[in-house]
Amino acid sequence: MDDYLWVLKSAEKDLMREVEPERLNALDEEELLALHKRVRKARNKHVKNARRKAAAEIAAQGDRGLARKKGAKSRVRAEAFEEALAVVSARLAEVAHARAEALKQERLARAAANQNSGPDSSSSGDGKVSDSGRTRSHEESPRSRKRDASWQAEGARKQAKRDSR
Repeated sequence: MDDYLWVLKSAEKDLMREVEPERLNALDEEELLALHKRVRKARNKHVKNARRKAAAEIAAQGDRGLARKKGAKSRVRAEAFEEALAVVSARLAEVAHARAEALKQERLARAAANQNSGPDSSSSGDGKVSDSGRTRSHEESPRSRKRDASWQAEGARKQAKRDSR
């Protein structure tokens, strides 16, 4: 990334300094997400500007080869932020994976400490359900009859296919 610093403006250099490994290692996941968002926005901006400039040059020159020579700085800026985004994304992936593993170990430790598999172990233990639940009523409308007949016919077709094998 040091190869690209000659092209960047001071605000862009500040953003690139935040991508240095020492600074990245000091950030937590939320801060990395915020940095990732800022770098991605800068990358998108410079890629968009490079493409627009190239399109304008092609229209002016009439040749892509001649137009390519003109847009070198904007392409270099876009490449700088592309590389920075890759670095931030890789670090963010590492931190997110480590945090996910820590949460997994925490959940496993809590589950081992409680020795229960349900969300609440305060049931009476007699095997009966305290809530009767919601009983479903079946509509008798032309639409529901048609749907039921369709499902029944589909089941019959599947069974016939199985039987014919």
